[in-house]
Amino acid sequence: MQDLDLSKINNVHFIGIGGIGISAIARMMKALGKNVTGQDMQGGEIVEELRKIGIDIKIGQSYENIPEDADLIVYTIAIDTYDPELSNNIKTQEKVPVRSYPQMLGEVTKDKYTIAVCGTHGKTTTTGMIAEILNRGWKKPSVVIGSLLAGRTNFIAGNSDIFVVEACEYRRSFLNINPKILVITNIDEDHLDYYKDIEDIKSAFHEMAMKVPTDGFVVCNPNDENIGDVVKGINAQIINWQEFYNGELKLKVPGIHNKKDAAAAIAAVSSLDISKENGEEYVGHFPGTWRRFEFKGKLASGVLIYDDYAHHPHEIMATMEGFRELYTKENGWKITVIFQPHLFSRTKLLLNDFAKSFKDADEVLLLPIYYAREVDDGTISSEILSNEINKNTNNSKAFGSFEDLEKYIENKLPEMNEKNVVVTMGAGEAFKVGDFLLQK
Repeated sequence: MQDLDLSKINNVHFIGIGGIGISAIARMMKALGKNVTGQDMQGGEIVEELRKIGIDIKIGQSYENIPEDADLIVYTIAIDTYDPELSNNIKTQEKVPVRSYPQMLGEVTKDKYTIAVCGTHGKTTTTGMIAEILNRGWKKPSVVIGSLLAGRTNFIAGNSDIFVVEACEYRRSFLNINPKILVITNIDEDHLDYYKDIEDIKSAFHEMAMKVPTDGFVVCNPNDENIGDVVKGINAQIINWQEFYNGELKLKVPGIHNKKDAAAAIAAVSSLDISKENGEEYVGHFPGTWRRFEFKGKLASGVLIYDDYAHHPHEIMATMEGFRELYTKENGWKITVIFQPHLFSRTKLLLNDFAKSFKDADEVLLLPIYYAREVDDGTISSEILSNEINKNTNNSKAFGSFEDLEKYIENKLPEMNEKNVVVTMGAGEAFKVGDFLLQK
């Protein structure tokens, strides 16, 4: 791989620039004064936000879209699956250095005091909470996060040597980062289209934990069975976030899972001379992030519209518990969840868990599976999931298209009032239904 000296690079081109992670690096390059261009298969809010800061983006992907004067090409790792020909073309050409998004994350953090936040659930919220605490504690870090913070940005340019980054385990991509502080929120079965099983997942996390030096810290719950195995024999000091947990902590985002994330964030900054008391005060200001318990608006009838990114059974259950904390059945609230399963593989392998995860919903309306990088082999569908949900709660319907679901919910609106909440949920495009209702 060619050595990369960012000071000598002027023109950076991003393939898959609309991705939530890679777009943050595009923002960073723009902030550093680089000429940034990009391409993506589709538009959307992230693409529009990038265009607002002067980034030229083409919709539709091809090798021909790469400018002649590009000094560096950065690509999303998803391209290996959905466009192998383009992937091969950019990797085999030799005139311009090429980096994947995870490799680029390693490049921009390599000379920094890096705090990396990983885990199956909660890493985005924990990353945002750490950023909030450090900013209020005058540490002013740079931040790359897998969502949009206040100001609709997923990158913050700091003026210190601290860099806070959300680190994803998919395809072991987080191994490109060399953290001084590693936060492991939890470890669960996920990304089973890549990992063989939970032991394979744990092996990746162990390899990551081993990268933290002896004067560094791993923040985790070492009493958790999966994490206990991961941190065996590591060189770094272990900080148990459970010792920082406060069940009475006042947060702007509801749910016990968010209090756990807050404990992990407060534990992480404790090694940077921020006391638990100050950490709890600062994290109480954290407003949440885009697509995490995000309030989208209210219909004329008083119906509340929310959106949430939860796409794993445990995330769904935690999110629903948070909603029921605010909108209780005892007070007459009804919650309708519009869920789009994300990936055939995840839906099939975790089918039984998904079927039990909507117990706090009054109704579950399912969109067709968002397939992303996968091919439908006909063995799993939203109809199958709906049938399994109905074995537990008998409150689910599956729809063959967005239009069919939108028509159904539109016809139900006259029956709904100010005691109804509609939550669009998933990592795909379920949020479009909420936008449709608000526009109507």
